[in-house]
Amino acid sequence: MHPLLAETADLAADFEHVDVWIFDLDNTLYPQELNLMIQMRHRTYDYICDLLDTDHTGAAVLYERFEAVHGTALNGLMIEHGIDPNHFLTYVHDIDHAMLVPDIQLAEAIRSLPGKRVIYTNGTVSHAENVLARLGITDLFHNIFDIVWADLDPKPHRAPYERLFAHMGADPKKAAMFEDVPRNLEIPFTLGAKTVLVKSATVGEAKRGRPSSDVNPGYINHVTHDLARFLSDVVRAHRNKR
Repeated sequence: MHPLLAETADLAADFEHVDVWIFDLDNTLYPQELNLMIQMRHRTYDYICDLLDTDHTGAAVLYERFEAVHGTALNGLMIEHGIDPNHFLTYVHDIDHAMLVPDIQLAEAIRSLPGKRVIYTNGTVSHAENVLARLGITDLFHNIFDIVWADLDPKPHRAPYERLFAHMGADPKKAAMFEDVPRNLEIPFTLGAKTVLVKSATVGEAKRGRPSSDVNPGYINHVTHDLARFLSDVVRAHRNKR
């Protein structure tokens, strides 16, 4: 079989049963190279500097430790320093979204996916709404599930994923999840969902289709560096099979 036909067959087989499409937000729906996450990280450093009277170098060290020990900087700051999470989230997500522009191809691809389409982010609803509005895809999602909805329990913890599927009344085995952070795909895969890692195009060109050996193949079904194209291929595979 021709490789392109084989790839199309793989996509049709892997996604023909999917009726719930779960998308991470940052560095997934827009390119990592836009550096919105860098803005948020620097805002977090500023917050830590003001709170603990340190400089950016010290804040960066604390940030990495909070991530390693507590999963997120927010969790670390709450557990070790008792901060107000709402104040932190508002501060950190107060960034410039101006570099985001409407993505017509992405919008068309998402619109063509059958079933429910939702956002699940460790960020906030207000940040998600800003991103979606700039990309021109606000009306394409049925719901936004954020870190506040998850009671501040972040990905990759198992409980919020289970809560997500229960809230939607969805079967994980009929779901697909798209993420830029590999570890955030392990629990969805364990629960039975199809998983797609969205990689930066500048890190090294990721082939559409099966994951290569440098990406954990145990819980990642597909890898792409072009989400809009990948989704378009999925939709095309569906249509060709009918």
